Amino acid sequence: MIDLNDEQRQFEETMREFAARELAPEVPERDRHARPDPELFSKLAALGVPGVSIPQRYGGAGLDWISLGIACEELEYVDASCRTALSVHAGLCLTGIYQWGDEEQRQRILRPLAEGTRQGCFALTEPDAGSDVRALQTRAHKEGDGYRLRGQKVWISMGDFADVFLTFATVAPELGVRGITAFAVDRDLAGPGLKTTPIKDKYGLRASDTAIVSFDDALVPESNRIGEEGEGFKVAMSSLDSGRYCVASGAAGTIRACLDMSAAYAHQRQVQGEEIGRFQLVQQMVAGMARDYDIARLLWMRAGWLKNHGRRSSRESALAKWVNSERANRCADDALQIHGATGFSEECSAARYLRNSRATLIYEGTREVQTQLAAEYALGYREDRPVRRPLPGWPNEADAPKG
Repeated sequence: MIDLNDEQRQFEETMREFAARELAPEVPERDRHARPDPELFSKLAALGVPGVSIPQRYGGAGLDWISLGIACEELEYVDASCRTALSVHAGLCLTGIYQWGDEEQRQRILRPLAEGTRQGCFALTEPDAGSDVRALQTRAHKEGDGYRLRGQKVWISMGDFADVFLTFATVAPELGVRGITAFAVDRDLAGPGLKTTPIKDKYGLRASDTAIVSFDDALVPESNRIGEEGEGFKVAMSSLDSGRYCVASGAAGTIRACLDMSAAYAHQRQVQGEEIGRFQLVQQMVAGMARDYDIARLLWMRAGWLKNHGRRSSRESALAKWVNSERANRCADDALQIHGATGFSEECSAARYLRNSRATLIYEGTREVQTQLAAEYALGYREDRPVRRPLPGWPNEADAPKG
């Protein structure tokens, strides 16, 4: 049985109280008017959350992957838009720079991100390159001691708010994935060639910032290239492992929220003098939520345990993301059904959880991609090799996370 240690329990309690006090009251209004919270990241930074799983010597809180998962679950219990801000910053952007950057980059680029004085995002998806990263078209041309980037990224979470964009561009299209290279694009250094445009009228995640990021000869110093030329595909895939872990742990928060609201309503609502919780078909839906929460929690915690011990978790993170996101969507649909006509109204949060949960079946690997991965692992077509570039400092140095 995977359990939390005292430090993790205290962190979980802190995150739960923070989310309920500082975030929950504003969420319905922000969702209704599609208005992201410009102060969300600074609120998280005041709590030391942006760099929760980064060692203290790089400006982080020095906790572990389980703690990052806890933060994601507690934020999504309130609203998935809150979790998105953290998972994109900590799971995708910071992990890529931490794992693939050199020591100088960890101090210069990573530290302010981990401290929460700057916000990061992950710029991979393009109009014609989503699940097929090989179709990436953004170009990086060498110029002096830097690069000029030209291309467009879409559906970039926190793209309009971000200071640093972990961006992927090809230096040699003829090389396919071997030409893809990773860059930490700094908004302050990129010049007028970097523009961001918010995406409006989204079905879900309305209170989350999502943007189009356009590069028109945006400048990136060579010192901001992450890894070597041609290593970008590896950087992206390792970052996505961590991003999927954050989505999976966040989805557990949606499941728990749907369970709690449904159980409360099942006691409150009466039909013919009986609580609807006494009706077997309602019990079936509530029981499914209870079952799915236990499954979701164990799946993401297993992946976090592997990460804590420096072991590759590509299969486990992908499986957790697939199962948890599907079950979150189903539980949100059942929560709406339990609430009946009330659930069909924006006055009930079940509708918001249903809309938000739909996004997790698409981004950071669609459910179809995750299904294919699970099949390939089961059939032996794919296997996880040892981590070729383990996270520096883990698990052998003094500042390594415990648990």
